Amino acid sequence: MTVVVATGAQAAPYAAIVMDMRNGAVLHEDHANRVQHPASLTKMMTLYLAFEAVESGQFGLDETVRVSRTASRQPPSKLYLKQGSRVSIRSLIRAAAIKSANDAAMALAEAIGGSQAGFANLMNEKARALGMRNTHFKNPHGLTQKGHVTTAHDMAILARHLYFDFPEYYNVFSKRTDIAAGKRIWTTNRLLGSYRGAEGMKTGYTRAAGYNLVAVAARGNERVIAVVMGGRSSRWRNQKVAELLDLGFRKAPTQVAIVRPQAVATSTRVAEAPVPEPKPDLAPTGLAALSDAFTSQAVAATRPSAPIRVAGNIGTRNAPVRAGLPRVKPGSGATRVALRDPKPMPLARPDWSVTLGEYRDQAEAVAIAASVSLADISALQGVAPRIQEVNGSRGKLYKVEVTGLAPHDAETTCSALRAHGTTCAAVSPQN
Repeated sequence: MTVVVATGAQAAPYAAIVMDMRNGAVLHEDHANRVQHPASLTKMMTLYLAFEAVESGQFGLDETVRVSRTASRQPPSKLYLKQGSRVSIRSLIRAAAIKSANDAAMALAEAIGGSQAGFANLMNEKARALGMRNTHFKNPHGLTQKGHVTTAHDMAILARHLYFDFPEYYNVFSKRTDIAAGKRIWTTNRLLGSYRGAEGMKTGYTRAAGYNLVAVAARGNERVIAVVMGGRSSRWRNQKVAELLDLGFRKAPTQVAIVRPQAVATSTRVAEAPVPEPKPDLAPTGLAALSDAFTSQAVAATRPSAPIRVAGNIGTRNAPVRAGLPRVKPGSGATRVALRDPKPMPLARPDWSVTLGEYRDQAEAVAIAASVSLADISALQGVAPRIQEVNGSRGKLYKVEVTGLAPHDAETTCSALRAHGTTCAAVSPQN
């Protein structure tokens, strides 16, 4: 797709959409699918991936990452992070969400993706998975770049996913002030406190994008999303969004069935910033046996909460890449089962098998196999999952399965995994 960046008065055409948060119904739209610059609305995706990294156990909120020269040199708005300093994930999330700090967004991107380019790839993979069909990201902060585009409709889709997929972190968008890296920060969203029921979300401005805003407000049982892109000024934008939210509340039914956006499997590869001395509980897990996706070797030992490292991924000097356990999403095929110390593995019992899904991403298949192998399921003692390449209708896939189970153990295993949100099937040898 070729994008022409306009200048002057034509640089920021107006577009808008109003959506019912509860079921995704479009209540109003005006050029909602026109491709244009997102500005700092981009940080909504950066934060989505950051929440995902925390939720999957790749980072703790208070874990620190190193600020690179690239991150420190980002233009304002910024937190003025110093090169070489270490800042917590919690502070970076707050700064990106509340202050819209470009240096914080870049620091998150480099920690998660290893580099700006690596993170942009993750952003685009996630955008496709979420159904954002007209979006393409080039950077984590939204500064104008050719080919870095989205639509009002796609931003509304992303807002719904942030609300439904990460309710425990959603309130960061509603904060009018907070502390990040020891500094008091203030929100860029002036609609908070001035519009009844406003819950926040994200502002954005560049010359090419104009004044953008994704806003969410709730009244009673109703919750509405309004997106404005190409506003003429911050005051005009806020007034327009308020009018659109009012319109949404007039049109939205009082009672409506909740229709959650389709769950997506977590497959983010997260980069690990170096630390002066390795921590005992972050020691390498020794999953080299699974780096070859065509073997059926057993998963090596790991400590609880240890990240899963996959051979073959290449990161930057500051951030070698690792793949982690997918976040639990019912029906998504991803599992996040508590890890335990390994037990001796006797010979497998040839009989039934359990199929745990087919994945396009080899790293995701490895993470699934690892988490299931180390899950606290008694029926799995003595057996290990295997990953094998299969040819699907859309190309190469990686199938994860556990073989050598008795019929009762296969059913027990599937019941336990389903309880953790994993789709699986017990397969008899006759199938």
